[in-house]
Amino acid sequence: MRRAVRRVARRAVLAGALPLALVTVWWLASAGSTDPFRPPLRTILRAFAEVWTGERLRADVVPSLLRLLAGYALAAVAGVAVGTVVGRYRRVRAVCEPVLEFLRAVPPPVLVPVIMLFAGIGDAMKVTVIAAGCVWPVLLNTVEGVRGIDPVLLETARSYGVTGPARLRHLVLRAASPQIVAGLRQALSVGIILMVISEMFAASDGIGFTVVQFQRGFAIPQMWTGILVLGLLGLALSVLFRVVERRVLGWYHGLRAATRRP
Repeated sequence: MRRAVRRVARRAVLAGALPLALVTVWWLASAGSTDPFRPPLRTILRAFAEVWTGERLRADVVPSLLRLLAGYALAAVAGVAVGTVVGRYRRVRAVCEPVLEFLRAVPPPVLVPVIMLFAGIGDAMKVTVIAAGCVWPVLLNTVEGVRGIDPVLLETARSYGVTGPARLRHLVLRAASPQIVAGLRQALSVGIILMVISEMFAASDGIGFTVVQFQRGFAIPQMWTGILVLGLLGLALSVLFRVVERRVLGWYHGLRAATRRP
């Protein structure tokens, strides 16, 4: 028990050492700043407490999170479904690969004006932009994960009569799950970026909209607080994702730990 507590404490110290050092450097380097565009950190923190009240969180952070969740979920479902089919069948892959490579090369922010023409300027546009960018890491990692399944496992499953949905669930998706989860992790970072970009176009709420409004009104400390909120949001989502990943891929991490033991 003591060893486990000591290990957790050591990890917490290691995880917090660099952020604490960076904040200290920022505080000291900006302490005497008189530049209105680079205010001291103490001014930004004071503005943070004034700006991001409960009402502001409900008005801006919650809508942003809901859009991110909706777009991310659509991308996850579509990416895993299409990636499984493309990775499983060679002919489908041969037909789809050129089109997928073409579409992947188009940056999602460039599509914002086009998506606005079809989806309007409401939440549907923002969710579509997020999904359009998040789908590619999930799809491509799913394709590679399905393609990399050991042929011996496939033959063994066929020999035991494991076919259809059971084969898909217990063999294909399970064997490809480490790479699928890796794609989902990459997509989360992309989704946060696209969430902000989409809210900078014809929006009336959201973190991206708020940051732009502060910048246009020359409320520079308040603008920096919005950037801090985005960083803290990304950190919280990353920690949450890691917890879910540990639970979903517990078998995989246990297998790797067992193979590393002498």
